[in-house]
Amino acid sequence: MGIDPGTQVMGYGILRVLDNKPSMMAMGVMELGKYGDHYLKLAKIYTRVIGLIDEFLPDELAIEAPFFGKNVQSMLKLGRAQGVAMAAAISRDIPIHEYAPLKIKMAITGNGRAAKEQVAYMLQQILRIPDEQMLPQLDASDGLAAALCHFYQSDIATGDRKYSNWKDFANKNQDKVRK
Repeated sequence: MGIDPGTQVMGYGILRVLDNKPSMMAMGVMELGKYGDHYLKLAKIYTRVIGLIDEFLPDELAIEAPFFGKNVQSMLKLGRAQGVAMAAAISRDIPIHEYAPLKIKMAITGNGRAAKEQVAYMLQQILRIPDEQMLPQLDASDGLAAALCHFYQSDIATGDRKYSNWKDFANKNQDKVRK
C-alpha cells in the first residue's frame, strides 16, 4: 500500500504482487479541503487508512516523506498527516517504509525531477492500467507510485539484490541493458 499524504488531498494506491508481478488493486484520493478543522482532517485520514488496511490487508505501507519547503506551517501540517497515516499502520502492525519524492520519481520514471503527469503515465504503462481507471487527481497516482517504488526496493523484486541507482542496476545486469 502506498500513500501520498496531504491535508487537502491524500492519495493512495494498493498493489497486488503475484509471481513477482505487480498489478493495481485500487487507487484513489481522499478530499480533505471540505473540512475546516485541521484535527478533523487528521481524524478522517486515520479512519480512512484504517479502513483501507482492513479492506485490502496490505503487508507493508510505503509513504512519501515530506519535502522541505519554504512554508514551515505547511510542512508541519503535512508531517502531521503523514504521522497519522503511519499511526494507523502501526495500530495494525503494518511495517512502514518512507521514501523521498525524488526517490519515488526516480524509481518510476528514471528521473527524480519528473512531473506528476510523467509519473502517472509511466505507472499506467508499467502496470497496464486502462485509461478509464486512471484518476484525474495526481495524488492518487503518487500514492500508487510510492507502493511501486517500495516493490522495486523490496527483496521480492530484487531477489535480495539491492541497487543504489539505475547505473548500479545496469552494471549488475548487463544482460538486461540494450545499447
